[in-house]
Amino acid sequence: MQPILIAGPTASGKSALAIRLAKALGGVVINADSMQVYTDLRIITARPSPVEEALVPHRLFGHVDGGENYSVGRWLADARELLSRCGEEGLRPIFAGGTGLYFKALLEGLSTIPPVPDSVRAGLRARHGGTPTPDLHALLAARDTDLAARLGQNDRQRIMRALEVLEATGRSLLSFHEAREPGPLAGADVTRLFLAPEREMLRARIDTRFDMMIAAGALDEVARLAALDLDPALPVMRAHGVPALIAHLRGAVSFGDAVARGKADTRSYAKRQFTWFRNVMPDWHWITPETALAVAERDAQELLALAQG
Repeated sequence: MQPILIAGPTASGKSALAIRLAKALGGVVINADSMQVYTDLRIITARPSPVEEALVPHRLFGHVDGGENYSVGRWLADARELLSRCGEEGLRPIFAGGTGLYFKALLEGLSTIPPVPDSVRAGLRARHGGTPTPDLHALLAARDTDLAARLGQNDRQRIMRALEVLEATGRSLLSFHEAREPGPLAGADVTRLFLAPEREMLRARIDTRFDMMIAAGALDEVARLAALDLDPALPVMRAHGVPALIAHLRGAVSFGDAVARGKADTRSYAKRQFTWFRNVMPDWHWITPETALAVAERDAQELLALAQG
């Protein structure tokens, strides 16, 4: 069955549309959000609720321990397996999420970069855990000028990744880019929807949803995560709202400031999601969430035809 890809900024209504289409078309909702994979964080990442998950099959939600460094490559391997299973079971795969790299991997594949040994990753973090990010960027620039020029000076995650690969293989990440295995949906007939709310409305929805998360127990959820004393460089520790709420729990900022910072970080992320998809995946069908849901509620096939048209 033709896969459906639903992307969009955070709080744009992707889950609601995916569930509606899965119910109408006999589908399974597959997570394409890099933070909703973690077991530890349901509330602060706006993962579908147990009630929502019971409406239709959901996969790759909350299946990874926060202590793991879950990567795009691991997600893609999981997605490949699910696509094969969907074909065997006659279910329509409906990918929903806001992580652009996940969708890019589905459609275009990934470079064949060897796995970095845990000992190499741990050694780098032990040596540079307290090193300021601009200094890490300078260290990378001294060893890999071309790659450093492509990375922002404050992009700690990608800088560390570049250093890990360099340390493990003796080669730049750039040298692996040409050796790319095709994505599982490369060349496939795929419906691609990008939910694009009006900007002011989206900002208001983000703020309202963050308040709802707090009311639902997000602070307690983050406190449980903080108590695990995980490496702050792990992806789960950078989920939007988590750093600010941990800072509050440690007495560094007031609760009000933490909430304001969490909202601001989430709004900035939504802006980056718009920019990323516009520049990297311009061939997607952009539609307002309200229009998409209204058409889907009337006739799911009509929505798919609209997207293809």
